[in-house]
Amino acid sequence: MVIPAPVAKLAAELFGTFWLVFGGCGSAIFAAKQVAQSDNGATTFQVGIGYLGVALAFGLTVVTMAYAVGHISGGHFNPAISLGAAVSGRLPWKDVPGYWIAQVAGGLSAGLMLWIIASGKEGFERKGSMAANGYGDHSPDGYGLVSVLIAEILLTAFFLIVILGVTDAKAPAGFAPLAIGLTLTLIHLISIPISNTSVNPARSTGVAFFNGNGAPAQLWLFWVAPLVGGAIGGLIYVTLFAKEGSEDTQSELA
Repeated sequence: MVIPAPVAKLAAELFGTFWLVFGGCGSAIFAAKQVAQSDNGATTFQVGIGYLGVALAFGLTVVTMAYAVGHISGGHFNPAISLGAAVSGRLPWKDVPGYWIAQVAGGLSAGLMLWIIASGKEGFERKGSMAANGYGDHSPDGYGLVSVLIAEILLTAFFLIVILGVTDAKAPAGFAPLAIGLTLTLIHLISIPISNTSVNPARSTGVAFFNGNGAPAQLWLFWVAPLVGGAIGGLIYVTLFAKEGSEDTQSELA
């Protein structure tokens, strides 16, 4: 049985986004903070992966799924990337709604699985414990709305510029997923303390409603800012770096 190409593309986006949210947010939920005691119980020490580990986890999800299914759908896994791809001419505008639906469905499915698994631990409280994004009181380090808005727009724009650059046909072949994954890692290293890092509306939506604690009410920002940043990044790349009408530019991202 041959799956029609449009269906395969949407399935690739759904599974890719699921893996991004499950792997990235899962690392934050289950592994970021772990404390162990010495044999005599006199001392405790941190054995969790911390911010660095979570940042690497998000980067690794993108690397692995971009190699796995990027050749099928372009490996967006992010509504802001799909918007930037459409703005830059890499994705037909008619495909954007389907990509967004698949990505949000993948994110919500991952959030559900994370909630089910996390609930299996006695004493688990989902409110504030599902790696949701936020500003103000819900920012990890207390950054306000304007700071989070600027950070999310700026980082998403640069993410798009990198993605469009490394997936150009003139870029070194085969290295795009690595460059994209490392860029997402860097973005998280910068902004986990600011907003818990979104740059991806599907990632934010995937856990917001399971987290509660103000995350659903703040979700609007984590749609608006990444989408604005994605559009800006796409415009900057096609204006400054892409040759108009060039046949050497790939139509897909990864």
